[in-house]
Amino acid sequence: MKLLRYGAAGAERPALVDANGTIRDISAHVSDLSGAALNPENLAKLAALDVTSLPEVSADERLGACVAGTGKFICIGLNYSDHAAETGATVPPEPVIFMKATSAIVGPNDDVLIPRGSEKTDWEVELGVVIGKTAKYVSEADAMDYVAGYCVSHDVSERAFQTERSGQWTKGKSCDTFGPIGPWLVTTDEIADPQNLKMWLTVNGETMQNGSTQTMVYGVAFLVSYLSQFMSLHPGDVISTGTPPGVGLGLKPPRFLKAGDVVELGIEGLGTQKQTFRADA
Repeated sequence: MKLLRYGAAGAERPALVDANGTIRDISAHVSDLSGAALNPENLAKLAALDVTSLPEVSADERLGACVAGTGKFICIGLNYSDHAAETGATVPPEPVIFMKATSAIVGPNDDVLIPRGSEKTDWEVELGVVIGKTAKYVSEADAMDYVAGYCVSHDVSERAFQTERSGQWTKGKSCDTFGPIGPWLVTTDEIADPQNLKMWLTVNGETMQNGSTQTMVYGVAFLVSYLSQFMSLHPGDVISTGTPPGVGLGLKPPRFLKAGDVVELGIEGLGTQKQTFRADA
């Protein structure tokens, strides 16, 4: 299934995309795409619905973040060998983990705000993994049983805040609107191999990132298992798994986003995003 949320910010309703690409409202069957609604039993109930009987939704509706009530937005740094190389970093012996504030989460086509004082706002297309049931101390062999699905995640980053202001990366990753996710939460049955997905990103129509999840250092199953050794993962938590090469920081000379720039990005089977960057007030 391709699940989504539509409507005004803060008042989104759950929906799915039918075989013809039509959006269908499912709010009569689930209050929102959060928490227990994402467990295997409830996803199975949604999959069994007669979609032709569901109300149609206009394609002009705003799309919200594809998951509601996310408790943890966990990111993995330097998880693509070719991206680590372009930034002059070495592949870490264990995953680099940092948190992105959940207040950064917005819809896939919402404007992104360049924060005050920013000179190095950067782009990063990433595979997002959405947890479907509580995972604690799970093995790598069992880890995929805890995944509800996947989404496109844009890990927008302010590099000066991230690396030049001392401390941890979080403050360069958590600015308002720096976490577009969606358009869809695509359930695992539709993605045969999350480690073989093409991914891309353009800035003002120019291709900047053109990669594949094949070059991830630590794969999805490993990451879910690894993270669950340190913290419980709960339904609705999102793991953003790292980015391929082509970020602005890695260019020679580096290039960063400015007001008016338009970024488009997508991942095979997971849909596309489009954001216009604006200066924050």
